[in-house]
Amino acid sequence: MRKMSFAVVCTVFFALACFVMAGHVQAAGNTAEAKALVDKAVSYAKANGKDKTVAEISKPKGQFDKGDIYVFAYDMTATVIAHPKNPKIIGKNLLEVPDPDGKFFRKDVISQAKSKGSGWVDYKYLNPETKKIEPKTTYFVRSGDMILCAGAYK
Repeated sequence: MRKMSFAVVCTVFFALACFVMAGHVQAAGNTAEAKALVDKAVSYAKANGKDKTVAEISKPKGQFDKGDIYVFAYDMTATVIAHPKNPKIIGKNLLEVPDPDGKFFRKDVISQAKSKGSGWVDYKYLNPETKKIEPKTTYFVRSGDMILCAGAYK
């Protein structure tokens, strides 16, 4: 009986460990997917120019919209120039708009894009798929006078 209880406890522990690890693998995959999608958008911008890139990024369900991972773009002042999920914010400057915790994360994006050319930023944002505020990490790259971004919800 004791051996069977030990086996059951070990099996349950193993199953829980697998479940927890699967969540970490999924999050890591999402950040890798976000980075890959931004890199693809940078290549597209180099080949096609700013106007075509902005139009392509703004297409819902286009090649840069993969559901909860999608590319969006700012100019160098944090004005949204392309967004496939929320076209209402295109043309709006969001530099002084904080996340729900009061973090002005776009200032970090602009600063790092100007100084380093790329980077990651963490903040909270409304997930368009779940309609809930969730932690998000976003990868961004400066491409000319655009900052191309894609994030993954954690």
